[in-house]
Amino acid sequence: MKKWIKIVTVISASLLVASSVLTVPTSAATKKNAVLTRIEKKHVMLWGTKADTRLMGLMDIKTGKIQGFDVDMAKALTKIIDPNAKAEFTQVTSGTRIPLLKNGNIDAIIATMSITPERAKVVDFTKPYFLAGQSLLVQKGSKITNIQDVNHKGVTVVGVAGSTSVQTIAKLAPKAEVLALPDYATALSALKAGQGDVLTTDSGVIAGMADEDKSLMMVGGTFTNESYGIAFAKGNPELVKKTNAAIDELHKNGTYAKLIKKWFSKVPGMDWKEMAK
Repeated sequence: MKKWIKIVTVISASLLVASSVLTVPTSAATKKNAVLTRIEKKHVMLWGTKADTRLMGLMDIKTGKIQGFDVDMAKALTKIIDPNAKAEFTQVTSGTRIPLLKNGNIDAIIATMSITPERAKVVDFTKPYFLAGQSLLVQKGSKITNIQDVNHKGVTVVGVAGSTSVQTIAKLAPKAEVLALPDYATALSALKAGQGDVLTTDSGVIAGMADEDKSLMMVGGTFTNESYGIAFAKGNPELVKKTNAAIDELHKNGTYAKLIKKWFSKVPGMDWKEMAK
């Protein structure tokens, strides 16, 4: 009798495991491409973008709306992904953007987000939509024109503590002194006050600084590849595919070049024509 009870128990357990295994794909299939399904059903695409980065995404205090290259790109992409959809925006920061995406508060991130292997473990990126890279910002009249000019004793580079930019400078210009400060606002003030000879961060951020203060200019182009990508929650391959196709379409129909010209053609030292290719 005990033998039969044991056999029945084993069979029951086996059926339970089999049932569990069979239900997993069904559940996963329901969630797969859920974001695209919701967009096409509600005709609204929710974008997370920064509101403190000049030229890319900056809050207009008069209108209460975020304006910039990222915003215009998101609107143009939305119309291709779903011609009937409207783009709506939520303000994000570097710290809040991924949690908001994973929690479903936004459908996509377009917020000066560099594509990195570490981030690709938690989100799915599109192809690059903005070819950024580490760059240099100096006061007009500076003798520094490129990264090679930085690698000399007596040169002080201003950056943000803990950033990849500071780490890269230490490798590429080991002879220079690095002044690592808490944030971009403090770093920019230090450059203007003469506490540093050059400021370094990615080109998208530097472009905004140079545009705001005409006494400053970008020099030397970019010397790293930190291209920005659009991020989606894992499990939305069709939305990634459609967005990649939409990025290609904006390049082909001339919209991308028009937006680059609109936002970056007046930035001192920035080769916007090269960016627009």
